[in-house]
Amino acid sequence: MAGLLDAIEIETATNPGASVIWLHGLGADGNDFAPIVPALRLPQTPVRFVFPHAPVQPVTINGGMRMRAWYDIRDGAIRREDEDGVRASQTLIEALIERERKRGTAADRLVLAGFSQGGAIALQTGLRHGEQLAGIMALSTYLPIADSFAAEAAAANRGAPIFMAHGSYDPVIPLARAQESRTLLQSLGYAVEWREYPMPHSVCPDEVADIGAWLRKVLGAGN
Repeated sequence: MAGLLDAIEIETATNPGASVIWLHGLGADGNDFAPIVPALRLPQTPVRFVFPHAPVQPVTINGGMRMRAWYDIRDGAIRREDEDGVRASQTLIEALIERERKRGTAADRLVLAGFSQGGAIALQTGLRHGEQLAGIMALSTYLPIADSFAAEAAAANRGAPIFMAHGSYDPVIPLARAQESRTLLQSLGYAVEWREYPMPHSVCPDEVADIGAWLRKVLGAGN
C-alpha cells in the first residue's frame, strides 16, 4: 500500500484523546479548513485535527488539469461517478483512521468530516467502517456510489451521528442532490442531523457555530 497521505495537524491541547480527520474539496488542500479550528470553541476536549492533502490527479471536468482531488469528476451533474477513484480514496482514509487508532484514539472518539468531494469520501468511508465512529460530518456534499450503499454499509455505524449541511444556493452540488442523499440515509434508518444555510458552495459563520456545537456533543465536551 502507498504511504500515508501528507497532512496538516493541529492539537487543541496536549495529549488529545479524540481526533477529527477533515477532508478538503476539489482543488484545495489541507490548509483550506485548518484556520477554522479556533472558531469551533473546543477548549475542554483535547482534539487532534488531521487535514490531509488529497492526491494530485487529472480532473476531466477541468480539462484534464492536474489538481488535488479525491476522485475524478466527469460531468457537471456528477452522475457518471468515478467509482474506482472513490474507493481508492476510501482506502487512503482508512489508513489515516488506523494511524489515529495506533496513536491512542479509539474509533468512538474519532470524527470523519469533509467538504464537497471530501464530504463524499467521509460518507463513503465512515459508513462502511467496521467500528462505530464518534460521528460523520458531510458539508455541501452527497452520498457517492449510492446504488451499492445499502449492501456495503457496516452495521457498526448504523447508529453513528451524522451531520449534513448544505447551502440553499449551491450551484456546484445542488441542494436537491444533498437532500436525495439525506432521504436515502433516513430511509435506511440513519439519524441525520440536517442544516440548510442561505449560501452558495461554501461555509458560513452560522454553520461554523453549528459544527462546533455538534462536535462538542459527539465528542462529549461541554458547551
